Amino acid sequence: MKKFDTLLASILRGEPIVMGILNVTPDSFSDGGRFFDAAQAIEHAYTMAREGAAIIDIGAESTRPRSSRVEPQEQIRRLSGVLPALVDIDAVVSIDTTSADVAEFAISHGASIINDVSAGREDPRMLTLAATTGSAIALMHMLGDPATMQQSPVYDDVVEEVGEFLRERVREAQDSGIEPEKCIVDPGIGFGKTIEHNLTLLANMDRFRNIGVAVMVGVSRKRFIGTLTGKSEPEQRLCGTVAACIDSWNRGANIFRVHDVDEVAGAFAVCEAIAQKRIR
Repeated sequence: MKKFDTLLASILRGEPIVMGILNVTPDSFSDGGRFFDAAQAIEHAYTMAREGAAIIDIGAESTRPRSSRVEPQEQIRRLSGVLPALVDIDAVVSIDTTSADVAEFAISHGASIINDVSAGREDPRMLTLAATTGSAIALMHMLGDPATMQQSPVYDDVVEEVGEFLRERVREAQDSGIEPEKCIVDPGIGFGKTIEHNLTLLANMDRFRNIGVAVMVGVSRKRFIGTLTGKSEPEQRLCGTVAACIDSWNRGANIFRVHDVDEVAGAFAVCEAIAQKRIR
């Protein structure tokens, strides 16, 4: 757990943590199929680590809007050619799954973070698994499920409702034996939210930091950025991604899940250098 302890120290110092996305899927919204081949996936993981990713988040099931579910055994098959090769990578490995079986397989091959978009609700074993293995867990808010989440999402107060959901999931995680410093919350940008919901959540990121645990944000290349910038292709949304990440960091977020590691890590390096020169 030495790598995770180093990561935790960085979070406590308020440093921005870049999480590189590695989708070993044929159908993810931005890079589906690019890293479905194990050799390409492994090469990309090591490239992202060299570029500045402190975490590599590997997933074998797409959670894009209207995506279909993938059975745990198929997820494990997709991961089996990749995870063992990442044991020596200079980054913490995270597994993006809602299945405890998949998470257990990944942990046995070196993963130390579970990134669960269902916040431990889909599989009743998930929170217990994290507690018993000492793994960290990212608990995300999602309205509905990937197949239905973008069908006219409605909230009375999106910040309050998302915040209360995350507070409840953190309480449940801690009651299951997960240490507070190993809990991460994610407001779930784009997961059952309109563009107005997304912008409101981002503008009030400090409210989620007040939950008292690390905050993760996933804005990379998402549709709302394309709407705001007029960029129809996900690969064209880098500027908006960088802007949203930096703004979220200034409002208290800690971990930034992105496709474009080199560019986002570079932007943060400049921001940190400037911040260190502030006269107090």
